[in-house]
Amino acid sequence: MALEWVLPSLYRVALEHVNAFLIDAGDEGLVLVDAGTPADAGPILDAVAGLGREPADVRHVLVTHCHVDHAGGLAELKEATGAPAYMHPIDAEMVRSGRAVRPLTRTPGVLDKATYQQLFGDPPSTLPATDVEHEVLDGEVLDVAGGIKAVHVPGHCAGQLAFLWPGGGSGGVLFAADAAANVAGLSLSPAHEDVEEGKRSVMRLAGLDFGAACFGHGQDISNDASARFREAFGSDLATPAAG
Repeated sequence: MALEWVLPSLYRVALEHVNAFLIDAGDEGLVLVDAGTPADAGPILDAVAGLGREPADVRHVLVTHCHVDHAGGLAELKEATGAPAYMHPIDAEMVRSGRAVRPLTRTPGVLDKATYQQLFGDPPSTLPATDVEHEVLDGEVLDVAGGIKAVHVPGHCAGQLAFLWPGGGSGGVLFAADAAANVAGLSLSPAHEDVEEGKRSVMRLAGLDFGAACFGHGQDISNDASARFREAFGSDLATPAAG
């Protein structure tokens, strides 16, 4: 685990297989974006301690989708912090019942077949079941950290949410979840439930305005991020932005 400064009040928790993020909202406590795998709850709590905070200082846990590398640590983190969880209703039901994945297929052209099989061929189908207190819909603005807007971005996962945070001093931060990755350049996720829907979702994100972008997999983009998205994916400007 590495705790890395991204922007003012924003930190990336670089876990073994995925990224999680901590927003330091001052007296309002910490907001955790994504919960890692079941093995990552301890490292995430270590990152909280690295900021000089206690587990109880985590006040909200925003989970982008139900896959085990994003929601697997949620049950243990909720027990340790007492923080409520926020998810889209479609994936909240998966987590409540301990289910982690629906059928995935390889995204054409993103990874060769052998690499895909190594990384995604047999993903864990279950995770520790836990409650999700808040079901979040497209366009909803959460009253945390100055207001965080949810954007429903299905394709990689039917109940996937991206989050737009106005803080960080960069013109806004997009938490893109797995709608896109930035491992060897900006690209679609290597796996989708519905790749055409995933393409529509990432084009929608490209039509929004944000200065920085953070990803479940890969490096952050610290400036001109929405322009980078438009270069990589185009934009569906005919689709109204959430809210």
